[in-house]
Amino acid sequence: MNNPDTQTPELSIVIPVYNERNNLIPLEDKLETELAKLNLSYEIIFIDDGSSDGSAHLIAEMEKHNPRIRLIQFGHNHGQSAAFAAGFKAARGKIFVTLDADLQNNPADIPLLLEMMRDYDVVCGWRHKRNDPWIKKVSSRIGNAVRNKLSEEEIADTGCSLKAFRRECFENVKLFKGMHRFFPTLMKMEGFRVTQVKVSHHPRLHGESKYNIRNRLFSSFQDLLAIRWMKKRRINYDIIRED
Repeated sequence: MNNPDTQTPELSIVIPVYNERNNLIPLEDKLETELAKLNLSYEIIFIDDGSSDGSAHLIAEMEKHNPRIRLIQFGHNHGQSAAFAAGFKAARGKIFVTLDADLQNNPADIPLLLEMMRDYDVVCGWRHKRNDPWIKKVSSRIGNAVRNKLSEEEIADTGCSLKAFRRECFENVKLFKGMHRFFPTLMKMEGFRVTQVKVSHHPRLHGESKYNIRNRLFSSFQDLLAIRWMKKRRINYDIIRED
């Protein structure tokens, strides 16, 4: 394996963190095990989103022993979209892979995404067998159906954080709060090729979920209306001659 400090990595693993201290060391172990099999250079960027449980301190300790790990620490909680935006800005890799820090996404599925990247610019994970409480599964299914209907999309699971992007995807995209739920649509609007692949999903073992129906329903619907407006009002033209 090449020295991660002396070259541009091929992969940037971008992981937002908010009060996930007990999941971080097992996640690092799983990532290192799976990424080592790929024979690709990589970096792992943890974005601590104002955690109060010592997550940032633990990541800083992990960083001392693993030169591939990088820490971005927020002073306050700014939300997942902000964490992704900061991670993408700092990432050096040719391909960005995103996942949650709660161990519900399986690092062993990363090769599935990378294989599809041969023909696509964005690959979205699809948690076809959810390991969540029934109320969360039902609300997610309804939310995805409404989102796809109003945004004219066909992505089965926009809430799955396990995704892969070519770095060019974010060169001209301006991110706003809540927009991480609409990455596939935003990428399609920029002309990128988007697909999805079935991935595994595991029950949460440590910590608590940061999302529920109450804190997602209204904000998600507002964001959906914004995306719908953007799609309807985007500028399209065809040039048949330019001298």
